[in-house]
Amino acid sequence: VLLETSVGDLAIDLYTKEAPKECLNFLKLCKMKFYNFTLVDRVQKDFVMQTGKPLFEEGGPQSIWGYIDGPDSKYFLRNVKNRIKHKKFGAVSMINDGNGLHASQFLITLTENCDSLDGKHSVFGEVAEESYDVLRKINEAFCDDNGVPYQDIRIRHTIILDDPFDDPRGLVFPGASPVPRPEQLETGRIRDDEGIDTYAGMTEEQVQEAVRQREAKSHLQILEMVGDIPDMDAAPPDNVLFVCKLNPVTNDDDLRTIFSRFGRVLSCEVIRDRRTGDSLQYAFVEFERPEDCEEAYFKMNNVLIDDRRIHVDFSQSVSKMNYQMPIGGFVKSQPHLTVKNAARQDSKYDMVFDEADTRSRPRARSRSPPRHRKEEDRHRSRHDDDRRRDDRRDRDDRKERDRDHDRDHDRSRDRDRRH
Repeated sequence: VLLETSVGDLAIDLYTKEAPKECLNFLKLCKMKFYNFTLVDRVQKDFVMQTGKPLFEEGGPQSIWGYIDGPDSKYFLRNVKNRIKHKKFGAVSMINDGNGLHASQFLITLTENCDSLDGKHSVFGEVAEESYDVLRKINEAFCDDNGVPYQDIRIRHTIILDDPFDDPRGLVFPGASPVPRPEQLETGRIRDDEGIDTYAGMTEEQVQEAVRQREAKSHLQILEMVGDIPDMDAAPPDNVLFVCKLNPVTNDDDLRTIFSRFGRVLSCEVIRDRRTGDSLQYAFVEFERPEDCEEAYFKMNNVLIDDRRIHVDFSQSVSKMNYQMPIGGFVKSQPHLTVKNAARQDSKYDMVFDEADTRSRPRARSRSPPRHRKEEDRHRSRHDDDRRRDDRRDRDDRKERDRDHDRDHDRSRDRDRRH
């Protein structure tokens, strides 16, 4: 299939044997000119582009069976036996509506190894290598916060190069390509045939800064979509310190006592191995006030604690913000979050937690060893050192005795020979 778009042609090779139902649906929709004048309605840079939803079609997206059997058959079940992964750049996949159903919408990957899409959406083809430049051009489209391009990117025409499937009975195909209606072309955005210079009037430095901000925002959107961060606008708290290079014997109580001199400490946790309970030699210290946290940052870096010089920095972790990926589709559901400290609601760094999570899971108690354990470890270490020294001394004495015995034996043998 060849998709003629406003930014170039996309040649698509279909997996007719591996995904026959998806390919049949896609081919016949192309033959019906269903995709003509549809927009690329979402672009996530370095992740996916999404299209296939007609703007003014009654009933929205639908499969060919919706035209044959009526609106009740507009969707068809996802083939759970389809094991093709979203590994390739330019993989073409039918979009899951969230209930394991497909219709007309499809996505194309804009990078390799989109593992987060596997098992949700059904790959049924790939963009041919000669069309990669067009995909890269779509990937660079300038979009708003929702990923909608400011300038329309439109499928203008579809051409079927090879169709191995028979036409289903009851499916009517147009004799010629339809003429676009005025409302299809007026989207309130910049028209696809209108020239635009994104960086007009900017200096070279301003252009470079705009490009950097655009790339950073795109990376955050991808991290949010794959579930690595709860929200692209999430920011780390300003009252939590990250402390590393700790001595393994340093525990929670030690750090709490030391850092309490700067203000009230809400929590202090040395991070430990879940299986062995051994210290991983870094910790997080949460203060009540950001001012106390800042003072501790300036005064505690490179300080000696338990014969180790520690390193202190502001925490960059947002791991305490809970988020659950939606089952299907690309529109995220809003997580149920509550502000931890209501008195500081005007701060953009407030820590938030999931209400259900805070109700159902009790706060884990620290597994730091008690204070007397540290003294016992030190005494045990000294005792082990003394024992090793004694063992070495005994070995040296035995060697010396053996050498003396050998010399006496040699002398006695020489005397016997002379006599």
